[in-house]
Amino acid sequence: MVSTSATAIGHMRRGSAKLTRPAAADRSGSHRGGSRRARQREPSRNSEFPPDESSGYLVRDAHRAFQRLLERRIAAHGVTRGQWYFLRVLWNEDGLTQRELSARVGIALRGMEKSGLIRRLRSTDDRRRSHVWLTAKAQRMRKPLLALARGITEEAEADISRGDLLRFRRAIARMTANLDRIQR
Repeated sequence: MVSTSATAIGHMRRGSAKLTRPAAADRSGSHRGGSRRARQREPSRNSEFPPDESSGYLVRDAHRAFQRLLERRIAAHGVTRGQWYFLRVLWNEDGLTQRELSARVGIALRGMEKSGLIRRLRSTDDRRRSHVWLTAKAQRMRKPLLALARGITEEAEADISRGDLLRFRRAIARMTANLDRIQR
């Protein structure tokens, strides 16, 4: 059986501009008064927390959709999703130490080295530190893979106004900043 929330989210993915959910009376079997339209707009205040009311869930769901498509398209270039994260950082800051790179990405480097995408070199100043450098192979991948990622974003943003996209980006950046400020 498909949950109400999964159904609503499925409608959103298929391009429906309006997210609809059954009213509280439809979910619980009892009528609570007030208009059905008003109840649909109000967030659920009962013990349930449907995914379509969770900004975090919706962002995660969208992120996963981006990742699935990106993973399929970069595979043709011999790049895994884990390697993609490192390449994105190194294309902007080649030569980071392993510690700096791991702090930004948080995944092991061995697979990228085996794939011929990076090389690790000991620092001449401090032998305890290793710098991570892109190979020529990885440098050549930058333009086509970034274009591929931009294309996926354009596909995702199709039929969404520039103003809506700006509001979305501001809101998601504000949510991230709010969450980053929380100590516990």
